[in-house]
Amino acid sequence: MRLLVVEDEPKVASFLKRGLEEAGHVVDVAHRGGEGEYLASLNSYDVLVIDCMLPDKDGRQVCRDLRARGLATPVLLLTARDSRDDKILGFDSGADQYMTKPFDFGELLSRVRSLSRRGQAPQLKTLAVADLEIDPASRRVRRGEREIQLTTKEYLLLELLVRRAGHVITRTEIMEQVWDMHHDPVTNTVDVLVKHLRDKVDRDFEPKLIQTVRGVGYTINPEV
Repeated sequence: MRLLVVEDEPKVASFLKRGLEEAGHVVDVAHRGGEGEYLASLNSYDVLVIDCMLPDKDGRQVCRDLRARGLATPVLLLTARDSRDDKILGFDSGADQYMTKPFDFGELLSRVRSLSRRGQAPQLKTLAVADLEIDPASRRVRRGEREIQLTTKEYLLLELLVRRAGHVITRTEIMEQVWDMHHDPVTNTVDVLVKHLRDKVDRDFEPKLIQTVRGVGYTINPEV
C-alpha cells in the first residue's frame, strides 16, 4: 500500500513512517495540514493517517476539504482528545476511523489494513505465473519447490509485476509504488532492484519471467 501520514510531531511522524515501512508499505509524510491536503489531492494513496492538531490547519478540516473535493480515500484520524464530542466531530468531518494518542502501533496497523480493503475487490489468496507462486497474506514466494527470500522492496516490485502480468510497468509507476516521494527519479535504483530480483527469481530457473521493454519499463508475460 501507499500511505500518507500527516503529523507535525517529528518523533511521532518518524515512528509511524518507520513502522509502516517495516510492515512493507510505501509512506509519504507531511508535517502541515496544507501540505498533506496538497499531497492527498496530487497522489493516489490507499489510506491517509492524519493528526487532528496540526499547526496550520486542523486535521478534521483537512479531511472535510478533501471530502468536499470528492476524494474518497479512507482516512484514519489521530488525536490526543478522546471525548465523545471530539469523536463525533471527527466522524462528521468524513473520517472513517478515529484513534486517540497514545496508541498501540499494532492496532493502528490493523486499522490501516482494514481501511485499505474497503471498496476493493477480493484478492486471490495465491498469485501465480508459471511455477512462481506468491502468497500476499504471508508474503511467501516460491518458484517450483524452492522458497525465495526477498527484501521488502523486492517483494513489492514482484507483487506489482505479477498482479499486472501482461502489462508493462513503467519505471515511474515502479518508483511511485515501491518508493516514497523523496526517491530521486534520475538514479538507476529501479534497474538495480530489478537486477537483484531477477537474480533471485529468474537466474536459476526457466522460463525467464521478468522481461525488459526497452525505454519503457518491465513486464511479466502471463503466457510463459
